[in-house]
Amino acid sequence: MSEDNLQRMIELADEFFETKNDPNQISVTEEVMSMLQKIHPATLSEKRDENGPIVWILVLPTTLRLMEEFVAERINERELLERTPIGASYDAVYLCSALVLPEYRGKGLARNLTAGAVKSIQSDHPIQHLFYWPFSEEGEKLANSVSRELGLPLRLRSAP
Repeated sequence: MSEDNLQRMIELADEFFETKNDPNQISVTEEVMSMLQKIHPATLSEKRDENGPIVWILVLPTTLRLMEEFVAERINERELLERTPIGASYDAVYLCSALVLPEYRGKGLARNLTAGAVKSIQSDHPIQHLFYWPFSEEGEKLANSVSRELGLPLRLRSAP
């Protein structure tokens, strides 16, 4: 199987979020992936075609207290991850990021993958809120669509 899309997705993530230049954001490393999997297996999801990944999403279940601190800009994204207790009961989900290759956009793939991940987390935790930090108009539309589909209130941190 070819992995042509993998390099394109990595470049898209680096270009869009610039996590290498911002230590306050979550940078998805092997260590971070391991931590996310301990928090919940549905934190990272992808959809693939024959050439590799075409959609990546990252959602982070956490506590309402940490959600409030993040939305109020008292903690940053990296601190949100670091302070999320492993093995706790989570009642909020941070809609962290969604990346879709350009030729696959507008087909509902990110919405379906994100809603599915949140539903999986809801099967294990009493999720009451969603929250997000908009980086793009598309990200804002995605967050609002997932919120409507799941019937969960959505909180917003100011745009960067």
